[in-house]
Amino acid sequence: MENAKYRSGFCTIIGRPNVGKSTLMNQLIGMKIAITSHKPQTTRNKIQTVYTSEEGQIVFLDTPGIHKAKNKLSEYMVKVAKSSIKDVDVVLWLVEASEYIGKGDLDIAKQLSDINVPLILVINKSDTVSRNDMFGIINAYKDICEFNDIVPVSALKGENCDELIKVIMSYLPYGEPFYDEDTVTDQPERAIVAELIREKALKCLDDEIPHGIAVTIERMKFEKGICNIDATIICERDSHKGIIIGKQGSMLKKIGSAARYEIERLIECHTNLKLWVTVKKDWRDSDVLLKNYGYVENKE
Repeated sequence: MENAKYRSGFCTIIGRPNVGKSTLMNQLIGMKIAITSHKPQTTRNKIQTVYTSEEGQIVFLDTPGIHKAKNKLSEYMVKVAKSSIKDVDVVLWLVEASEYIGKGDLDIAKQLSDINVPLILVINKSDTVSRNDMFGIINAYKDICEFNDIVPVSALKGENCDELIKVIMSYLPYGEPFYDEDTVTDQPERAIVAELIREKALKCLDDEIPHGIAVTIERMKFEKGICNIDATIICERDSHKGIIIGKQGSMLKKIGSAARYEIERLIECHTNLKLWVTVKKDWRDSDVLLKNYGYVENKE
């Protein structure tokens, strides 16, 4: 590996909620690390993953969507997203394939107007529009921001993602890799497992509940070829607790079964998963509980 040819650096992915940032990152690294959902504001923390090839290493930062904060949790999420623009080598701005540019994207364009690193516009869901329509979308965004490159992709289908990797790599500085070639993420296994459980809750529950839940891992222990996991789903209302548990525990079993499948794929081990539900009223506005559940700003 020759340093003169090897590139290595950090690349953050930003955008509005629910534009496909986590789906894109998972696709680029070839492994599911960040949870995905059709519901906005799924990602709550900055998640770091690593893509390594013979040409170089890209350390991706997947961030919460930039949105109007409504409580302390969402204030934290927006702060995490905005801070990720600092101290990186490349910024990817992910947008959907539409000529309509709303206030949220205009706000992001304003924040990106004075950055000093390469800015790449990534237009997601390119498979849903015609070639001519794509030219119109590109022209619309060219009017609001200066980009070093524009790359249309389909994050879900993986279309043109190889080209996006090449483009990102071309803007990275030369240097040694930051992680060894086997590293895929800096996230602890417990944190990924907790997020997988939350993802399945997002998919199984009604729209009003998911934003008010968190998941903590109380125990994760490997014994005789089995991983025993005790996890708690935290919600904000007694009525939510009843819905999460379901009639005779049916909903909780559904969430647990779906989560167990994903967890076993991740850790490659049979899993005994036990789920509990507890109520912590208005935890999203509690500094202490936010910190307890892992929503702590990195001061580095």
